[in-house]
Amino acid sequence: MTLKACKKEDKMDREFQKKFKFEGSINVLTRMMVDPAATEKRGGAKNLPLRRGEILDVIQFTNQEQILCRNSQRRYGYVPRAVMLPL
Repeated sequence: MTLKACKKEDKMDREFQKKFKFEGSINVLTRMMVDPAATEKRGGAKNLPLRRGEILDVIQFTNQEQILCRNSQRRYGYVPRAVMLPL
């Protein structure tokens, strides 16, 4: 990775921590896949856009209905647990 790419990732991580009031280091707990049968959804203010079959990094299990995830473009947001499948 180039220095510019590293700085961009660091900036995105800091913005995530500020937006979601996340403290501590960002650790990936597990990886999960979006259900291929689920409908694709646009992202919202704090929701992650969903694509069928996409693999997401799970950052935090927030509650019974949502998971805090990161996609391959290093975007963060909440995803409904109902559309997630274990790998």
